Amino acid sequence: MDSSRTIETSHAKSGNDVEQQRAAKRLERIRAQTPARILTGRAGAAYRTATWLELRRDHAAAKDAVAREFDLAVDFGTEFTAEWGLFEVATLARTKHEFLLRPETGRSLDPAGRTELARRCPLSADLQVAIADGLSATAVRVQVPALLSLLATASQHRGWHFGQPFFIRHGRVGVLNHIGEILDPLVVVLLIGERPGLATAESLSAYMGYRPRPGHDDSRRNLISNIHVRGIPPDRAAPRIAQLAAQMMRMEMSGISVKEEC
Repeated sequence: MDSSRTIETSHAKSGNDVEQQRAAKRLERIRAQTPARILTGRAGAAYRTATWLELRRDHAAAKDAVAREFDLAVDFGTEFTAEWGLFEVATLARTKHEFLLRPETGRSLDPAGRTELARRCPLSADLQVAIADGLSATAVRVQVPALLSLLATASQHRGWHFGQPFFIRHGRVGVLNHIGEILDPLVVVLLIGERPGLATAESLSAYMGYRPRPGHDDSRRNLISNIHVRGIPPDRAAPRIAQLAAQMMRMEMSGISVKEEC
């Protein structure tokens, strides 16, 4: 009798172990679909310690991404900077603090920046790429090196004149209007750091406009966002940007009337 009970208990335990393994695999599959913190468990009414520490880590990364200043030579490296002839211009925001408190200052280049663009960049390029720190210097450092090379290659394959890329310190999206005014390219692509969150601090956006000019608002722009390893990686983002630029050139417009072709 005791032997039978032992066998039954053993079988029940084995069945429970199998079910627990299946449940763990199902949980892994669900979590793999989203960076959101779901089904993390709890300790009483609070997060478990591991989850809380992850939140603190990711919050610190987000704050650092917004607050830190971008350095061309350090973040891109001297070799990459020299290879692309990258140079820096500034907006009217004199400090990062002012840039964060007064968004309008990041939408216009300062007088020295406007002069430098006119001096160092060719006019009337087909595709003009600009890089701005925006709200995540981390995203620029991580995503731009691969993406810039891919965009230049895609432009070459299409026979386009690829403009001289450059970096804008304390830049916001509206600054692309002034790039259009000064350099008169067909399409401007602004690669800019997105506002970081607790999922990632490495997400980049590509804002695009056809012959942008001062006064153009978001309705005249297109956007490909979430460029990062768990969103749209650079090798998938580059052909989408190039295809969208080709649509703009063909239609001679950008914004809400231009829908990305699949």
